[in-house]
Amino acid sequence: MAEVRVDSLEFFKSHWTAWRYLGVAHIRVENWKNLYVFYSILSNLLVTLCYPVHLGMSLFRNRTLTEDILNLTTFATCTACSVKCLLYAYNIKDVLEMERLLRLLDERVVGPEQRSIYGQVRVQLRNVLYVFIGIYMPCALFAELSFLFKEERGLMYPAWFPFDWLHSTRNYYIANAYQIVGITFQLLQNYVSDCFPAVVLCLISSHIKMLYKRFEKVGLDPARDAEKDLEACITDHKHILELFRRIEAFISLPMLIQFTVTALNVCIGIAALVFFVSEPMARMYFIFYSLAMPLQIFPSCFFGTDNEYWFGRLHYAAFSCNWHTQNRSFKRKMMLFVEQSLKKSTAVAGGMMRIHLDTFFSTLKGAYSLFTIIIRMRK
Repeated sequence: MAEVRVDSLEFFKSHWTAWRYLGVAHIRVENWKNLYVFYSILSNLLVTLCYPVHLGMSLFRNRTLTEDILNLTTFATCTACSVKCLLYAYNIKDVLEMERLLRLLDERVVGPEQRSIYGQVRVQLRNVLYVFIGIYMPCALFAELSFLFKEERGLMYPAWFPFDWLHSTRNYYIANAYQIVGITFQLLQNYVSDCFPAVVLCLISSHIKMLYKRFEKVGLDPARDAEKDLEACITDHKHILELFRRIEAFISLPMLIQFTVTALNVCIGIAALVFFVSEPMARMYFIFYSLAMPLQIFPSCFFGTDNEYWFGRLHYAAFSCNWHTQNRSFKRKMMLFVEQSLKKSTAVAGGMMRIHLDTFFSTLKGAYSLFTIIIRMRK
């Protein structure tokens, strides 16, 4: 059986590719750097900044209520997407430090048990990728179908343009080309900003599990220095904690924004389905849109919960080793580690909301609460 090669950075390749296209990977560009900086400024001005603005200029000024609701949900999503992308771009150097810490942790992975845990990570992250593909494809498909089946000339998303696109064929094609290219750009931003936190949190969970296995073997082999093995495990724990703090700081504000926008858009999407939208394609779009919004935060919340669980079990791993036959120095170091590991480690968004399944369900409850307010206002 072929040995599983441990390289956590392989899961970052798609994100770095996306960041290159989005114009925020300047720290990884060596050739034609000035040209890349120009591309970065131009693309982010035209899409990251102008795309939400051209949607926002049309808020509640459209021909029908369906268009108003579509405009509102798209504006909220695109605005959040642009802000998250800019926050990640500002802190992009932190990713290099995360990669350094992951390399150190990868070097410590030995034995079939630990490698099998790493093999499971590939399956988990492949499933995360399928989740995001399953989110974006139906939404994009029904948005396009809704646009194609319009009886009169219109845009994919209701928006404002500084020219007359309705009565000019040339301007009509320019407006639609901008919206198609822009929404593709925004979907790529959304993918990387929602998928990257889940990937890193999943990798942290896997490295905690592998550290657990290493702890269990400390002191079992009389040919090895048990105290040095313990010190190495404690160092690994420090690296995992540092990685955890880095990713927490990196995703804190973006995740807070995402939680807020998810609650708002799920509420609006369901209200649109129940009360306002009657067109078949628009209804299908809002069905998939209302499902897609909570699925965007679910992987990060799931792996955030997994992190908290495995961090909370590390002190059990310390007591699973052959500690009772060791000297006093070993036991003192082990007890210091146990005291450190008892401190709760939970990723927090914006300093107030845990990146946890509890928050996922609280977000859905918040959407329901907003929906009940809408019902009462209608009555």
